[in-house]
Amino acid sequence: MAGTRTTAIIVASALFMQNLDSSAVVTALPAMARDLNEDPARLGVAITSYLVALTVFIPVSGYVADRFGAKRVFLMAILLFGTASAACGFANNLGELVAARIFQGMAGAMMVPVGRLLLLSGIRKDEMLTAMAWLTMPAMLGPITGPPLGGIMTDLFGWRSVFWLNVPVALVGFALVAWKITPLPAQNPGPPDIKGLVLVGGALATLMAGFETVGRGVLPAGMPAALLVLGGVVALLALRHCRRAQRPAIDLTLLRFPSFHHATLAGSLFRAGAGGVPFLVPLLLQLGFGWSATQAGLVAFATALGAFAMKPLARPVLRRWGFRNVLAVNGLLAAAGVAVGAAFSPAWPVAALFVALALGGLFRSLQFTSLNTLAFADIPRERLSAGTSFYGTAQQLPPAIGVVIASTALEVSQHLAGRDALAVADFTTAFLVAGLVVASAAPLALRLPRDVGAEVSGKR
Repeated sequence: MAGTRTTAIIVASALFMQNLDSSAVVTALPAMARDLNEDPARLGVAITSYLVALTVFIPVSGYVADRFGAKRVFLMAILLFGTASAACGFANNLGELVAARIFQGMAGAMMVPVGRLLLLSGIRKDEMLTAMAWLTMPAMLGPITGPPLGGIMTDLFGWRSVFWLNVPVALVGFALVAWKITPLPAQNPGPPDIKGLVLVGGALATLMAGFETVGRGVLPAGMPAALLVLGGVVALLALRHCRRAQRPAIDLTLLRFPSFHHATLAGSLFRAGAGGVPFLVPLLLQLGFGWSATQAGLVAFATALGAFAMKPLARPVLRRWGFRNVLAVNGLLAAAGVAVGAAFSPAWPVAALFVALALGGLFRSLQFTSLNTLAFADIPRERLSAGTSFYGTAQQLPPAIGVVIASTALEVSQHLAGRDALAVADFTTAFLVAGLVVASAAPLALRLPRDVGAEVSGKR
């Protein structure tokens, strides 16, 4: 059996492939539009279709992992993701590209929660913090390294290379999982909650489509708002059904665990605020400061370095102060790390920008690691598959909402000032709004028991 760190790195590599792909594609969109003779705005559906498929299929991942075995499902997900990536690279028109992206999303939906399930099922409570510190890296590194890497690959080898890059990574990941990861026995979870899966999937699909298209001109006017309203109604129906079903698609009783409740709900608020940062920083550096995409990407990479610096700090910090105090205090530090972007100006030295972004990345990464670890600190082993499905589903919407919040703040600020184009002052407003959203999640940690997650953090 592979060690905890080895297993975490193998699983994290697969997740990094997914996160890298989803962010790198954004940079390649203009080149894709030219090659496929499509309007760049229409190419947004290549991103939306992937995110919708990813979100819709996450709720069923726990059932599929129990029914067919987590390792087998994870292997097939990696293989499907690599195959779908190759198909994206060979696409000759928008229809073929969207179809391949949907299959990519289906595979990604199985990789994220099932990979986490494989990791958590084979470790002790005192090993969980180390494992989650490694597993959190893809969430921080993907959105930061994706845009510059996507730009470099597109400029040097064409946009198709962005997708083909996943093929060798998938093959290596498949071989390592097959070789190193110990399989979990398949179970009989009973019949699936078809009605619940349809309602949850429908709600997530419409909400994601609404959030990803609002204000972008991809759909006819009023359509994104209609999707959001419809998604909200279906979500209420889904919640009502899941409260009453014997084996629901989303097990809401998991929210009775204070640790899972906080990581899911308060954590979603934190992710919504933090989700705007990868969107705002490159735009500010390029549109506000007039930097090139390569310059902006290299400076924005400071966030990734901060995330790396966090890894050895997470365990001693949580052991010393515990989850409750760290989530409350570090949550405010993370909010300050977001809000400091409001002070950025072309007069700042590059080194100062780099340090500010690195510290912000460190605080956010520590918060992500703490939340992702706390979520499963008290979940019984036999309910991990339900927990990973629920938590994976809850992680998808907040970053999309964060981008909407950030873009709305930019547009409102620009409109109130009567400007025809975005200015640095508009980004000041957006960073402050994002920082306030992040800060609003921090006080909620004080409602947690003082000893919450003590078995995992080691605090006595």
